[in-house]
Amino acid sequence: MLKKHIPNTITCLNLISGCIATYFAFQSDYTIALLFIIIGAVFDFFDGLTARLLHVSSPIGKELDSLADCITFGFAPSAVLFDFLSSFHIHNIFIPFLAFIMVAFSALRLAKFNLDERQALGFIGLPTPANALFWSALIAGSGDDMAAVPLFYWLLLLGMFISCYLLVSEIPMFALKFKTWGWKGNDIKYIFLVTCIPILLLLAISGISVIIAWYVILSVLNNSHIKK
Repeated sequence: MLKKHIPNTITCLNLISGCIATYFAFQSDYTIALLFIIIGAVFDFFDGLTARLLHVSSPIGKELDSLADCITFGFAPSAVLFDFLSSFHIHNIFIPFLAFIMVAFSALRLAKFNLDERQALGFIGLPTPANALFWSALIAGSGDDMAAVPLFYWLLLLGMFISCYLLVSEIPMFALKFKTWGWKGNDIKYIFLVTCIPILLLLAISGISVIIAWYVILSVLNNSHIKK
């Protein structure tokens, strides 16, 4: 049946988007790289949705999805960070290669997600699409300003190690999935969505990275509230 191939085709479009994003990352065109990471994220959303709607979910689709995500949300943002770090006038050509550690942690995150049955309605650790959007948007939106300050070279490396930790951490993070539309039980989601609007209006592309950071902060605050 033709319909059983539709979700995998969409997943492959995600993979291709990641490859294109990686190409533009190595060309130092970070805005286009970000655009294709976003396009990949759209395909990533619709492949699973399509599989459920058509009732054609399969083990091969799950594995293919993780492989595509590793490129689009692991390798592509790492390439953006690597290329940007390489543009600093730091006399060590090997340090920028540390950016590719993020690919390994993204792969670990994806492998854990496939095996972890706790993540049906939320996430344990930072989702790879969120991590990819953070790095690509940060550099696309604020790269020129950061490049003028050598300290950012080391701050970005520190931030990369923090994000690697968040990817594989045991920190619960909420997902934008709604069983009902009421305020109760969805309050954190509505607060997040409403606050995203002024952030994007004020900060444009850089606002995407701020939104991801805000998402992590809100998740931590929400966990503390639940424990109380």
